[in-house]
Amino acid sequence: MIPDIDPTRRQLLQCLAIGAGAAALQGCRTMIDQNIPSTPSAGHRLYLTACSGIVPARQQQLALPRLRQAGFALENTEALARSHQRFAGTDAERLADLNRLLAQPQLPEMVLAARGGYGAMRLLPQLDLARLGARVREARALLVGYSDFSAIQLALLAKSGVGSFAGPMLGDFGSAAPSAYAIDEFFRTVTTPQRSLNVPGPHASARGEGLFWGGNLSVLSSLAGTPYLPDIKGGLLFLEDVGEQPYRVERMLQQLYLAGVLTKQRAIFLGDFSMRKHVDAYDPRYDFDAVVAELRRISGVPVFTGLPFGHIADKTTLPLGFPARFQADESGLALQFLDYPTISPLGLQPQALLETLAV
Repeated sequence: MIPDIDPTRRQLLQCLAIGAGAAALQGCRTMIDQNIPSTPSAGHRLYLTACSGIVPARQQQLALPRLRQAGFALENTEALARSHQRFAGTDAERLADLNRLLAQPQLPEMVLAARGGYGAMRLLPQLDLARLGARVREARALLVGYSDFSAIQLALLAKSGVGSFAGPMLGDFGSAAPSAYAIDEFFRTVTTPQRSLNVPGPHASARGEGLFWGGNLSVLSSLAGTPYLPDIKGGLLFLEDVGEQPYRVERMLQQLYLAGVLTKQRAIFLGDFSMRKHVDAYDPRYDFDAVVAELRRISGVPVFTGLPFGHIADKTTLPLGFPARFQADESGLALQFLDYPTISPLGLQPQALLETLAV
């Protein structure tokens, strides 16, 4: 069961929300016209990038006023309206989203991916990843996203050693009913320099530390054998995916095993794979548990399941490419994340992201 926001955190959210009166809230609800240019205003600068699939208009209409109301000054919102084939613009247009960051005297505090889908890996050969990573590290900017955006996150980690965050995208903030758990976890992570995540047990007894890294399994396996997959030794590898049958998940894991990725890790952590809808046509008994058993056999390292992250509403936010430690036993799994960049909570109104907007 996904835990509710704890009482202390709830009080913080309520206190942060006091600054927005009824008139201000109503004003935010009307600021959804995509033809109005997004000019930065006072607040935490949040730059939107659309590197992959087309962004649904409904998600934009709900997410943008919520984010402004929550205390973010939005930049590059015009990118959300683009469309070319199945992509949010041509390769050149989507590439410009990230290259434009290099031309800014000061990077925004946060770069948020609009959605997943497909298309980010097409941009990798044209990106100056070393320079972009250096700018991100210098500014301590937060890059947030998951799914297809993993290609950008993994490539930056491989080419510049800079970390990012597996966290909600514009579509999550633009849900008709956003998850209170996801919103709380997002703000808890991006405003707190150290945090812990507890996953109920039982789990096999193990402990260790290393670089926590990974992302979407389909994207990660597609980068195997390329210069854009990080070569992490002694790492804590995290994986999630959606829409894949058990045998396809295992095939991608076997690819990573044959590429030498899995056996280099200290431990492997699995998020949500949305397996309930997928049944193997040849053997219905061949399910996710069978895949996990095979992963344990071929990797030879501890494998933990149940991390609340993936293509689900109730997702946590995970620092990727930063140090972490874990401890597991019969009572559960505890992950502690360390030394990652954050933003100040001052001026933020997290509760605004839960507002029901009439559009």
